[in-house]
Amino acid sequence: MLPLEPGARSGQSVTPAFEGWYPNPDGSFDLLLGYYNRNQTEVLDIPVGPNNRIEPGGPDQGQPTHFLARRQWGVFTVNVPKDFGNKRLTWTIVANGQAMSVPMGVIKDYKVEPLEDAAMGNTPPVLRFQPGGPAHTGPPRGITTSLSATLPGPLTLTVWATDKPAKRAGPPPPGPHAPDLAIVWSLFRGPGQVTFANAGPDIDKADGKATTTATFSAPGEYVLRAQANDSSGDGGTGFQCCWTNALIKVTVRQGPSGQ
Repeated sequence: MLPLEPGARSGQSVTPAFEGWYPNPDGSFDLLLGYYNRNQTEVLDIPVGPNNRIEPGGPDQGQPTHFLARRQWGVFTVNVPKDFGNKRLTWTIVANGQAMSVPMGVIKDYKVEPLEDAAMGNTPPVLRFQPGGPAHTGPPRGITTSLSATLPGPLTLTVWATDKPAKRAGPPPPGPHAPDLAIVWSLFRGPGQVTFANAGPDIDKADGKATTTATFSAPGEYVLRAQANDSSGDGGTGFQCCWTNALIKVTVRQGPSGQ
């Protein structure tokens, strides 16, 4: 478990976090990863390369390049084959001149159950990006959907979110009561900045629809992250369930001159 000691506003390191692993129906395994940006307010952009690499086989294994402040849980996965055995991968992040690394693999005692909290019978929220469209739940596995935008106009982002209550009641998470269902948008990767009209849009109780807009500072290929939390709160109080992260690819093009 990563220490969550108070940090400075800026100038601190970013520590990669190996949350654990879980099996897939095809026999392969997904390694679940997040990070802890120890800065209270400094958001860092670290391109894939010497300062943001996963080895061997990298440096690019789908990791973020935009690092939000504080702890971010289970933001991406790395898939490894069923014969991965005792091999290890290492994710290294160099931020503010400080190198931090974490080894990962199919390691005994690191198995997690992000698709169901067996003790509570709780499951992650379900996200859809069109009415009645494919359901996405739990950790991301690659890109969930792709969109396009034209500068300078904003891109409308719409998601439909639903969640089933846990089968068995448990103690409430510590701290302020978390909402039953919440959506948060953020930048995951990209060549520029993204401004959301409302990064945490309201969810319509009737159909689960939540809408916001995103404005991009430059053309290029972006990946956005849509995170859905249930009442277990951010990070599921450390039990690796139950929240959903979806990664959305956005291709942003420059509009005609004068548009």
